[in-house]
Amino acid sequence: MAVDMDLTKRPRPTENLIKIFLFFCGFFSIFTTIGIIYEIGKEALLFFSNPAVDLWHFFTGTQWQPQIGQFGILPLVNATVTTTLFAMLIALPLGMGVAIYLSEYAKPKTRGILKPILEVLAGIPTVVYGYFALTFMTPLLRSIFGVDVVNIYNTASAGMVMGILILPLVASMCEDALSAVPQSLRDASYGLGATRFETALRIVLPAAISGVAAAVIVAFSRAVGETMIAAMAAGAGPNFTFNPFRSAETMTGHIVRISGGDLSYDSIDYNSLFAIAILLFGFTLVLNMLSQRIVRKYRKKYE
Repeated sequence: MAVDMDLTKRPRPTENLIKIFLFFCGFFSIFTTIGIIYEIGKEALLFFSNPAVDLWHFFTGTQWQPQIGQFGILPLVNATVTTTLFAMLIALPLGMGVAIYLSEYAKPKTRGILKPILEVLAGIPTVVYGYFALTFMTPLLRSIFGVDVVNIYNTASAGMVMGILILPLVASMCEDALSAVPQSLRDASYGLGATRFETALRIVLPAAISGVAAAVIVAFSRAVGETMIAAMAAGAGPNFTFNPFRSAETMTGHIVRISGGDLSYDSIDYNSLFAIAILLFGFTLVLNMLSQRIVRKYRKKYE
């Protein structure tokens, strides 16, 4: 018995509306990004075009005091890098450990309990983490290394608490990357006599290296852009020092502190904030582009 099948395309207005809405969301995101770049770049250009600003001194100078014409960005960059490195020292090993446990060892019931707990950590306001760094982490460091060694405001405590803040991000992204590895690779490893730990480190982790590397770079970018913890616990003045137990001000912390003051519009002090912002934006942009490049280069496809 022949069946008459009508294969002509039928109008689907609901699907078209969804398509238009999704296109609008993408366009709005791109338009917003372009607007941010334009506004920050416009104000930063006013700073760099000022005759009092020397571009070479801006990138190599070790004194940042716009009030007296000192525009060396290195103290702010150095403090930002220091706090970020401490954050990664905390977040990477703990986050990877949590991800491997959730992916390779935890039972579904255990995973269902631990994952929401990690999400709760990610949802805590950063100002709470700032108070935690100031009232718990700093006294802890002072009790270990000495009151004379560790300042009340220091980049070490701020960086370590930043690591706790970005730990859920690292753990979640790495766990997703590890879970995406086909089970057949694990079964083949077990069949050759490898233990579960050997399989996780030598088979699963290398197979998920693109996702893990992307998670690391995104976490690094998140730590660079963290504001409240750095503003509350790291310090309130630019200080070019490599001692993590001394106070120093990060780029984001400086923007928060100065923008809350009485700066006159279009002054060189005001425009200097946008110069820091465009540099910070450049850092995060490069890191995100590097993340995408690593994902494309090392991504493995399995049938």
